Amino acid sequence: MEKSAIVEAFAAIAQTTRLDALRLLLDHSPEGLPSGDIGRLLDIPQNTMSSHLNVLKRAGLVQTQRVGTTIIYRPNTELVWRLVEFLATDFTPLAGRTSLTRIEPDQQVPRIFNVLFLCRANSARSIMAEAILRKMAPMRFAAFSAGNLPANAVHPMTLATLRKMDCPVENLKPKSWDEFKGLNRVSMDFVFTVCDTLTGEQCPSWPGQPFTAHWAIDDPALAEGTELQRLAAFRRAADAIANRLSVFTALPIESIDRMSLQTQLKAIGNSPR
Repeated sequence: MEKSAIVEAFAAIAQTTRLDALRLLLDHSPEGLPSGDIGRLLDIPQNTMSSHLNVLKRAGLVQTQRVGTTIIYRPNTELVWRLVEFLATDFTPLAGRTSLTRIEPDQQVPRIFNVLFLCRANSARSIMAEAILRKMAPMRFAAFSAGNLPANAVHPMTLATLRKMDCPVENLKPKSWDEFKGLNRVSMDFVFTVCDTLTGEQCPSWPGQPFTAHWAIDDPALAEGTELQRLAAFRRAADAIANRLSVFTALPIESIDRMSLQTQLKAIGNSPR
């Protein structure tokens, strides 16, 4: 593989949005996604997303196909594997001094699971869950959040709390769960409600029959007192979410049977809130 092509490919993904887009497409290979769905799932404006996809296409990392009036984007998995092979081959001496295990070309890339967090306004708890999971296990889970009555903006104390936890907050915004409904949407593997106000409400029918569980967390936005006391309530909520996600990310999802996994997901929701 030419050095110039390697440099161009790595330069293309040396930016968070483009890296996220490539990961998303790898997760939905070989079917691919239209650019509108990619932008919606990553919360990126369509014109901006198109520009990023063009960079990936010029680098050869994605390919396009017209299906009717829609342009479908798919990852160039052959080139991705060449990049992996380049790193594995040229950096073998370094790899030999680490505990990393090389992925052979005939091995499958580990699957990325889609996780959706729901609450009423999608401005505090569900947003925190999305951001914390993205930081905690970015190579294993793709995190999203939404609400049935989304607020106009993310609660400022949510953003302050996430920044103190070193969680990226770019592109976080309240979204309606309608964006994730319908057969043409990306299928979720897990859907978790994190507020009691959704208990008993008729939630949408999610594509793909995902696992569901109720992980209620006390609403920090209802906390009263001084600014420090209110910020402390947000931090307690974030810590409770992080504790649950630590248990969740440690589950052997690929090997456990469906009934046992559902039982463990429910048990996580019964942990301290």
